[in-house]
Amino acid sequence: MPSLFTAALDFGATSGRVILGEWSRHRLTLTEVHRFPNAFRSLNGHDYWEIGTLWHEALVGLRKAVAALPKKATLASVGVDCWGVDFALLNDQGRLVFPIHAYRDPRSQPGLQRLANTRAALARIYAATGIPNVFYNSSLHLEETVANCPAITDLATRCLFLPDYFNYLLSGKMEVELTIASTSQLLDVHSTGWSAEALKYFRLPPSWFSAPILSGTKLGKLRPEVVAGSAALAKTQVIAVPGHDTACAYDAMPAAPDGTDLYLSSGTWSLVGCESDTPVLGAEAQEARISNERIGDGRYRPLTNVIGLWLLEGIMKDFATRPTNDRQWAALIKAAEKLPAPAALLDVKDPGFANPPSMKAAIDAHLKRRKLRAPADLAAYTRLICASLGQGHADAMRNFERMMNRRFKRILIVGGGSKNRLLCQATADAAGIPVISFALEGTAVGNIARQLIGLGAVKDLAAFRRHLGADLQQTVYSPRPRPGA
Repeated sequence: MPSLFTAALDFGATSGRVILGEWSRHRLTLTEVHRFPNAFRSLNGHDYWEIGTLWHEALVGLRKAVAALPKKATLASVGVDCWGVDFALLNDQGRLVFPIHAYRDPRSQPGLQRLANTRAALARIYAATGIPNVFYNSSLHLEETVANCPAITDLATRCLFLPDYFNYLLSGKMEVELTIASTSQLLDVHSTGWSAEALKYFRLPPSWFSAPILSGTKLGKLRPEVVAGSAALAKTQVIAVPGHDTACAYDAMPAAPDGTDLYLSSGTWSLVGCESDTPVLGAEAQEARISNERIGDGRYRPLTNVIGLWLLEGIMKDFATRPTNDRQWAALIKAAEKLPAPAALLDVKDPGFANPPSMKAAIDAHLKRRKLRAPADLAAYTRLICASLGQGHADAMRNFERMMNRRFKRILIVGGGSKNRLLCQATADAAGIPVISFALEGTAVGNIARQLIGLGAVKDLAAFRRHLGADLQQTVYSPRPRPGA
């Protein structure tokens, strides 16, 4: 049977990629054909995405994917995944009617505090949506938009989350995919529809939100202006894969079918969670900030956010000696590994780490408040950050075990952090169970998996995971005994 070629457009908060996938004889081969930087820009006190630039890079990547195809081969499909929560407001003609803000924009803070200070409303919203009150929630950002720019309700007729918006630019179809919708704090936790309770509380027009679709849904062929005369793109299908990149990463995990694996998608954020047929709700889940996001097939993906490698990315900006290539990164990690364990760890839940002007200053202030000494150099900061994140991952695991009455046997890690030996070992040590790091481009693989299922080339996700796991490279980090144990 001939090879099947697909393309994953994978937009991350700090970089994006276009990955060409070749599916042949139940094996997936990936080729990164395009990579580009991404960052939000500040303007007059607010933060915005350069959405036109991202769309340009997506088109450049598609052209490069076509150029990388074998002679006379065609691209069967394309799918888009993206970071969560951010959205585009459009009119009936599909034109943007409001600038696209970044989720770290401080505009959500008043609404965040108002909900946090109203215990009854906070409990109602969590019971309705299964999503905790967090500064980046789409609900808070949409609430601020309507409150401060009320004319927007006359201008906008549709709200699309960013992967949905890119799908619209590709296909001309305005649809909202379930996994990305579930990041918004607006979806009904007990169905695949929108929560009337949440829409009412945040004062949002229900007409902006169409019924979410499941991942794997075909949206149609590429628009003529995207095809631009390319024979290889003439029949390319746009498929709604899990729009949230974390949902894609989870799909790529070759997990044990008995549910004893905990998932860790490690990047700017550390997303720690598992798969479940039911949501994790109640007062304890609300206190632990469990987010009941969804799997592409409609089931649940309860998880919690640990701040992640944002800490390490941030601290690098404060050191002129920061690494700039793989060799220098390896040297930094090796130097950090040689240092003794920190006497005390960072509280990775400290909101001061969310978006500080200087991460070093934020960490130093955090330590000073606790009367602790700041690290001496970049290697020591790296050691402290990785150890602190490892403990944060372990704490999240134990919360899930208690609330779900489930015992995890392994932690499966993908993403950028899976390549960081220090972070993987720190997580294994703190959790007391093995951490399995996969040589796996998690988001791109999960993206392509759902394309293959949508095309009928693979029966279902379980079958894809069996095929993928058969020859996947992995590294096992076994927990080391604690000193004095």
